[in-house]
Amino acid sequence: MGKTSGSDDANGASGNEFATDEARHEYVMMRIKEKLVDYEGYDFSMQQVRAFNIFFELAQELRGRDMFYTVCMMIPRVLFGLESNIYILEDEETFVLAGCSGDRCALDSTRPWDDKLTNHVVRADGHLYIPIHCNPGYTDLLAFPPPHNIIGCFEMYPCDNLGDQALLFLEKFVNRIGFQLHHRIIRSRNREHLQFIKSMVQDIGHNVIVPNMYFKLYFNRLKRQIEALHVTTERVLTMMAECGRDECVDVGNELARTAVSIDQQYKEIYRHYETTSMFLETLLRRRHFEEGRYVLIKREVNLRTNVLEPQLDRYSQRFEERGIQVGFALGGAPDQMIRLVMDPGLIAQVYANFFSNAVKYTDEATLPDGRHGKFVSYGWEVLKDHFGEGRPGIRMWVTSTGRPLTLADPMDVFKPGFRADNVAGKSGTGRGLYFVRQVVELHHGSVGYRHSAYGNEFSFILPFEQAKEAE
Repeated sequence: MGKTSGSDDANGASGNEFATDEARHEYVMMRIKEKLVDYEGYDFSMQQVRAFNIFFELAQELRGRDMFYTVCMMIPRVLFGLESNIYILEDEETFVLAGCSGDRCALDSTRPWDDKLTNHVVRADGHLYIPIHCNPGYTDLLAFPPPHNIIGCFEMYPCDNLGDQALLFLEKFVNRIGFQLHHRIIRSRNREHLQFIKSMVQDIGHNVIVPNMYFKLYFNRLKRQIEALHVTTERVLTMMAECGRDECVDVGNELARTAVSIDQQYKEIYRHYETTSMFLETLLRRRHFEEGRYVLIKREVNLRTNVLEPQLDRYSQRFEERGIQVGFALGGAPDQMIRLVMDPGLIAQVYANFFSNAVKYTDEATLPDGRHGKFVSYGWEVLKDHFGEGRPGIRMWVTSTGRPLTLADPMDVFKPGFRADNVAGKSGTGRGLYFVRQVVELHHGSVGYRHSAYGNEFSFILPFEQAKEAE
């Protein structure tokens, strides 16, 4: 009888497994030749070939799921005198009647899997039931995993005198219906997904970003209260000194220490607030969601004071808790001010990822000067003509002591979900360095990793772009 429905198209190559264009071309040419042999064996009639052509043309021309079902049912009726019903799998156990070619349809609106709606072709009482197969390479994009890769069933009648060749054609026809229907379902889900994202972005702006701005007001009020506390403390200390008794002085000193501690805690919390606010506003930009990619908002900033040092301050306590010394023992930043045009929020998160990894993965080592311990260094250097004549770059890095990563290719560490074997015991998702790569490449830069004699160095190079002075 030939191949059954779905067997000739279900397991195609995606193209990602081919190392070169030539290999991909060779594979496709081979499949074309195989298809030529298949179609010679099918020996379809002119009417059957026309049915395929009409189906593909009308499927592209007419919009809407109901119109698509109508095309699928009218082609067998007009060209072959067959009536039909279409059942679509609504969930793993329930078929829903999606359409009937007749003017009146008295069938049940839902049916379970049974002896006719099953995973193979069934002929019973002059009716033919052909399962509608989906594309198995994209089942993860459906609302649920379809049993047996089936998303419906196409029923046709009268089929009492149907021969093997006609049955083969109808199986191929339904197979093409399945792949077209699958893609339409995916497109519909994508539209729903995009609409949800647009709505969610509006909710984020209303329920997250705007309320977060009010914290700035509260922090300003708190700052004024702390300043007032310092003034009051000075007055109290003066009064306690005039009191002359030791217990008065002790109480005054205790109040002063409390005021200083509150001030320090306020500054620490405010630094975290500023970083968190910047990250929220950077990552949840409306344009990211509208355009489906990270969108840069670039401006000229001081690399050290606006980008690097705030992130270093954020991680300083965690470095201290883990006995990690931060300095320039492994090389460091030159004593110069660097102003760059960049997206400061996103580049700050690049450094945050580097410092977060340094906290988790820095190990002890002995440096050339004999010092032993855990060390982290950071720095940058200007690269003349790196991006072409008159187009310098700036290379920035963070280095930490520790064993080299187990990598076949240094760039593997920047792939999504990658975790080196020798850090598998540490917490992490493998997404951080992939995010770094995305942000840097969006700036038209590049990322890199290397292991020196003493540590692991993660780096990135950006165009050394500076704001043009107004003429």
